[in-house]
Amino acid sequence: MVLKLELLSKEMMIKPSSPTPPHLKTLKLSFLDQTSPPFFAPFIFFFHHGTTDDHGRSSQLLKQSLSKVLTLFYPLAGRIKGNDFVDCSDDGALWVEARVHGFLKDVVENPLMEELEKFLPLEPHNGDDSKLMLAVQVNYFLDGGIGVAVCVSHKIGDAFSVVNFVNAWAVTAREGDAAVISPPNFGLVSSLFPPTTEDLTGSGFSSTLGMTTREKIVTRRVVFDKQNLAALKKSAAAESSRVGNPTRVEALSAFLWKRFRETSKKNLQHHAVKKTFPAAHAVNLRARMNPPLPYATFGNLWSLATTVTPSSSTAQDDLVFQLRTSIREINAEYVEALKNGKGHSERLRKWHKIIFCKGEAEFCKFSSWCRFPIYEVDFGWGKPVLACTATVPYKNVVRMMSTKCGDGIEAWINMGEDDIWEL
Repeated sequence: MVLKLELLSKEMMIKPSSPTPPHLKTLKLSFLDQTSPPFFAPFIFFFHHGTTDDHGRSSQLLKQSLSKVLTLFYPLAGRIKGNDFVDCSDDGALWVEARVHGFLKDVVENPLMEELEKFLPLEPHNGDDSKLMLAVQVNYFLDGGIGVAVCVSHKIGDAFSVVNFVNAWAVTAREGDAAVISPPNFGLVSSLFPPTTEDLTGSGFSSTLGMTTREKIVTRRVVFDKQNLAALKKSAAAESSRVGNPTRVEALSAFLWKRFRETSKKNLQHHAVKKTFPAAHAVNLRARMNPPLPYATFGNLWSLATTVTPSSSTAQDDLVFQLRTSIREINAEYVEALKNGKGHSERLRKWHKIIFCKGEAEFCKFSSWCRFPIYEVDFGWGKPVLACTATVPYKNVVRMMSTKCGDGIEAWINMGEDDIWEL
């Protein structure tokens, strides 16, 4: 089924309900922000609402609660300035509403990326062309369902930050007041990871390198239920001599990495080019710091664990052990070096390895959101019947989310249009 959307409102800006104090008008980007890619992190939450005659009431509820919560998340109503800071100008967040000429059940039963992207307020790939920090689109279905799409600039926060913000917005809508929300600390990350004053482009680095256009990417959703994951864990443990009880994420990552390698090697079998096919796992730094940061800390708090295998390696290597080893290297010592500046070159080196070594290496990139409170979002209509993401501007990217019941994992896989993985 091809869904058609009708815009109900012209683009408008939702501003904080009270002005941002003068001493908070400028938010410096951290080094981790400066080196994060400039696209919008997209999430879409679908809800059963049960009625089709109170869209006006729902609209007012969502707009008013967003305005209230933006007093706490004030940088999201600002505008980014270069790669240095956010001007917390209270210019507002983009707001769009649309009527969907279709039914929520059709989306929930068969979520296709080509249809899901229609619910977004903007093109996520165009983050480098926009100064916006936040954009929202509320979509009303014919059967009363509602889809709330949220896009936050990756230059100011990671996926965990986005999910925590949406939960804070939902609580504000439910409770009628943002006073029950613990205020996030926006300045903490830049104080821990001070921005660099060096011209990053002078070293050949650019956070846009490696990004590609939407047209060259195919995104597939593959659901692994409880039984699938148990079988993958058993298989991974049997293939590993050093990991007897792999986690679900480790086992699934190893399985998908193996499939990526096999597909990539098959595509190159008639070419003279020799490549390796390493993996890179995004690691949440909050729990790996000493002392650990509160999980609600807003900002880009992630780093890449890279796993490089020799070119002579086979698909039967101990991939789980390799993944676990590289991820555990992102520890308190690693973070401490990153905090005092000594780890800056290491972070850039990893980016260079992933982005520049196209002739030698092709990375498979993973990000796990399995413990994120995605299905805790509740605006007063109950928890989502479906929560999902959208395509990001990189090939060979796997984003993992827990299924609604929590027993399974959904893998959202970005593939090149000519490199469809054999799963």
